[in-house]
Amino acid sequence: MFRLHQLFTIKLAAMFLPKTETAIPVFVPDPEASYQAYMMKQLPEGLWTTSICECYEDLSNCFFTCLCPCITMGQNSEIVNRGEISCTWASLLHVATGVVLFGWIFGSTNRTSLRQHFSLPESPLPDWSTHLLYMRCALCQEHRELRTRGADPSLGWEGNVTKWKEEAMTPPIVVHRMAT
Repeated sequence: MFRLHQLFTIKLAAMFLPKTETAIPVFVPDPEASYQAYMMKQLPEGLWTTSICECYEDLSNCFFTCLCPCITMGQNSEIVNRGEISCTWASLLHVATGVVLFGWIFGSTNRTSLRQHFSLPESPLPDWSTHLLYMRCALCQEHRELRTRGADPSLGWEGNVTKWKEEAMTPPIVVHRMAT
């Protein structure tokens, strides 16, 4: 429980502190390993693959997120945080913070991490306001982005690591460097 509190405190502080580092995505699939890995190289770098209002791209996820956004948040969070926080704990944290109307803080920190992993723009609004105003749409977009880029949030972190090993792919790794 202490680890969860510590993680949340660090992410909350990171939202309001000045940014001194930028992240460079290092995601190197082996194009010989599978067709999916080859297709991943064709994704646009620095752009979302779908807009925030394209929930019709994955209707089952859209419907599920509308009914139970905390589970989608938990699945996305487990992947974005590389298994440091489980889907269950992330879902409970989202419910707990959502009850006091601060669920958008947890959601926006996950969205920021996802954007940094793949060098995505902060659009259509800043991350905090996107989650405050369009939480369900933002969760669906993040879920689609993870799936499009090779991670299946429903498998969890360990399940994805196993899948990537079977397909001879390297999981997304973020290398930090100092901003110039």
